[in-house]
Amino acid sequence: MTLIEIIGTPAFLKALGETAYAFSVGVLAAVVIGVPTGIMMGKSRLLDELLLPWVNIFLSAPLTALVPVLMVLFGFGMKSIIITTALFAIWIIILNARAGVMQINRSLVEMARCFGASPLDAFAKVYFWAALPEILSGVRIGVIRAVKGVIIGQLLISIVGFGALFELYSANFLMTHFWAVLIVLFAMAFSISELLAYLERRVSYYAAKR
Repeated sequence: MTLIEIIGTPAFLKALGETAYAFSVGVLAAVVIGVPTGIMMGKSRLLDELLLPWVNIFLSAPLTALVPVLMVLFGFGMKSIIITTALFAIWIIILNARAGVMQINRSLVEMARCFGASPLDAFAKVYFWAALPEILSGVRIGVIRAVKGVIIGQLLISIVGFGALFELYSANFLMTHFWAVLIVLFAMAFSISELLAYLERRVSYYAAKR
């Protein structure tokens, strides 16, 4: 059976939809929570001292060991898989957003304040845009980590999506099918990573203005 035939089967398309949903929602949650958190850490020394040790701990910790805890707290469904995906992605996003803000030229912030910018205006129009190259870099790395997270979640929490196909194909020694799924997964991760890398290059001129 060829790769095209395998990826056209109903089982594969169903698994693709389940995996894409969990992955997309998990990454979106990581970005929506991680970027503002990282920016606030870069702005506030107190918040940075409080949160940075925990961020570093979770970034370096074997997050797979936390999956049973998530299963107890949130059950065996899609919610736990999404949270697992977000946990794999969010920490590097926070650190990169923080690093981007800490490298901003403070004259930009002072200028915004002189022109009457509110804290929200400074957040949205100065900190975010000046730190955008680092933010995109963090999101790109987070996306790669999220691929690992979603598959681990589907294998350990609830045997659905690509995790179910990996389990089925490996148990029945259908290695052609197994590698077809793996190739598609790698292609998805590579495509998203390259898109974010392109966007990162397009906005890199902001770095020169900090």
